[in-house]
Amino acid sequence: MNASELINELIEYSERDLTSVQAFKQLDVSQLQYKRNLDSWSILECIEHLNRYADFYIPELSKQIDRSRYPKSAVFSPGILGNYFANSMLPREEAKKIKTFPSMNPLNSHVGIDVLDRFIDYQRQLLVLLEKSRDTDLTKVKTAISISKWIRLRLGDTLRVVVYHNLRHLVQCQHLLKHLEIQT
Repeated sequence: MNASELINELIEYSERDLTSVQAFKQLDVSQLQYKRNLDSWSILECIEHLNRYADFYIPELSKQIDRSRYPKSAVFSPGILGNYFANSMLPREEAKKIKTFPSMNPLNSHVGIDVLDRFIDYQRQLLVLLEKSRDTDLTKVKTAISISKWIRLRLGDTLRVVVYHNLRHLVQCQHLLKHLEIQT
């Protein structure tokens, strides 16, 4: 896979996500807190979930990109596990539910609208990291993952997982807004 095209795609998704969350700031708190049912997440809870992952991934990505001694490569080769994780994050019409870890589950955690600003800040940092990643080898640089200290993924796969995970939950937020419009 062409490394530059991959980074361009991830930047495009991330810029779109940033714009979406900036637009959420125009919504009423009641809209941001709306849930389909007691066991589902609100928009604010979706964003908090993403922030909890960003708390781990932004520093990890930054550290590994800054430490890299590998020159950039024109080609990125996904790993088997990383490719599986990344593709499982992509939103689909019939998206399979993925159970989240309790520490990453914001259900009923009473988050405030400040989670939007945290996400916006994290997205800006992610965009900087995506640009910096152009100068290293997306296949040879490895990163830790949030679910296990023992598993390391290729940088390109980790970037895909993070961006696709954000995309997945922002699609979930858009579905919530559409459902809310139908209800009102």
